[in-house]
Amino acid sequence: MNKNMLITGASRGIGAATARLAAQRGWNVAVNYTRNASAAEAVVADVRKAGRKGLAIQADVGKPDEVVRLFKTFDAEFGDLHGFFNNAGILEKASKLVDMDVARLERILAVNTVGAFVAAREAARRMSTRLGGKGGVIVNMSSAASKIGGANEAIDYALSKGAIDTMTIGMAKELAGEGIRVNAVRPGMIDTDIQRDTGIPDRVQRAVPQIPMLRGGTVEEVAEAVLWLMSDQSSYCIGLLMDVTGGRGL
Repeated sequence: MNKNMLITGASRGIGAATARLAAQRGWNVAVNYTRNASAAEAVVADVRKAGRKGLAIQADVGKPDEVVRLFKTFDAEFGDLHGFFNNAGILEKASKLVDMDVARLERILAVNTVGAFVAAREAARRMSTRLGGKGGVIVNMSSAASKIGGANEAIDYALSKGAIDTMTIGMAKELAGEGIRVNAVRPGMIDTDIQRDTGIPDRVQRAVPQIPMLRGGTVEEVAEAVLWLMSDQSSYCIGLLMDVTGGRGL
C-alpha cells in the first residue's frame, strides 16, 4: 500500500529532515511551506530521488483558511491521508516577559497553537473511521520548552507548546477509538534554523552545560523519533509526549 504523509513547515529543519527520512521509509510526502519555495522544492527533489511521490504545497499555517486549502490540495493530489506531522512553528527573538507585546504573542499563537489545532482537526476529519476514513497517525510538534518554561527568552513560545501537550493528550483519548493514534515529540536544543530566529546564533552551544549528553541534537535524531511514532512499531502508543532532549529538563 502506498502511504501518504503531509508535513507542515517542511522546507527546513526538522520538517525537511522528516520528509526525507519518510521517503526513504516508503512514504509519499507532501511538503508544506510558507515562503521559501526553492527550499521546499529541494526537499521534494530528495523525496522523488528516493522513489516516492513528492509535492510542495504553499500555505500559511497561521491562517485557518489556508490550512483548509492545504488539506484540500492534499486530497486532490494524494488521496488518503495516512500520516500527518503537525510540525509548523515559529520562534521570535529572545525577550524577557516584560518586553513582550500582545502582537508578538498573537503571532506565536496563530501558528504554533491555533494553526496546529486547525491542522489537527482537518487531519482527524480525513482519518476518522467514524467519519468514513481509514485511520492514521498524527504526530504533533511540541517542545521541551513546554515543561522548562522558556524563561528569559521565549515564555510565549513555551506557552504555545504547553497547549500542544494538552491538545495531544485530549486528541489521543478522543480519537483512539476512531482509528487515529496521536502522539507528540518534544525536541530540546536541536541545531536548526529556528534557533537562530531568536537572534542568538550560538544558542545551542550555550545550553550544552545543562544537557546531560553534553551536546545539542540533530534534526535527523528528531526525524527518527517522528518516524517511529508513525510506524507500526509504536502501535500501542497514544498520548505520548516523547522527549528528544539529550536529558535536558529531566
